[in-house]
Amino acid sequence: MIFSALLKLLSKIFFFTGRLSGKTAFAKPLTPEEEKQCFIGLKNGDPEAEEKLIRHNLRLVAHIAKKFSSTYKDQDELISVGSIGLMKAVKSFEPSKGHSFSTYAARCIQNEILMLLRSQKKFQAEISIDEKIGTDKDGNDISLIDVLQDPSSNIQDKAETKVLYEKLIREMPKVLNEREREIIELRYGLYGMAPMTQHEIAKMLGISRSYISRIEKKAIDELREIMRT
Repeated sequence: MIFSALLKLLSKIFFFTGRLSGKTAFAKPLTPEEEKQCFIGLKNGDPEAEEKLIRHNLRLVAHIAKKFSSTYKDQDELISVGSIGLMKAVKSFEPSKGHSFSTYAARCIQNEILMLLRSQKKFQAEISIDEKIGTDKDGNDISLIDVLQDPSSNIQDKAETKVLYEKLIREMPKVLNEREREIIELRYGLYGMAPMTQHEIAKMLGISRSYISRIEKKAIDELREIMRT
């Protein structure tokens, strides 16, 4: 529970993906040339390039999250956690190696979701390990079993999440006041605490749930700015 709450906080800071339902109008996938130009821009420090790569690949996050809907009912959380994987993919992808970004991103998204499911011991073998999730640079199919057979990827994901968590803890005192930090810590179970709902925090602190919600949103806005630097 604590780990999933942390991932949910990180996803809100970096994406604010919100609720993606079947009716969501996703941005169209980028053409190979558009994708290439985005990675060139990203290398040159263009923040809009990163945002564009994320926005135009959210369809992939929703597609992969849907595969786990029978195993894990909170689709919004799967989307949020999958978005963390997409962010990592955008930041770590190296076009010079000749790999397909969609396949690389699918692996990162899938790994992040699997890490969540394993942490909560809710992962069951209800998904075909032979199901196609992408293709490699030569057009060959990549299946779930190909992802699961790569032991290094899960270790890397855990390390990257740990780095993000440590940066979050380090930067929070710089931008949040005492009340804001208290609410974020309680809401998302930081420092090993069990996460609490807005209603539970409001009852404990003697203030309204709507006020908790406003403080949480403001705090996340502040954290988003400093965590993107």
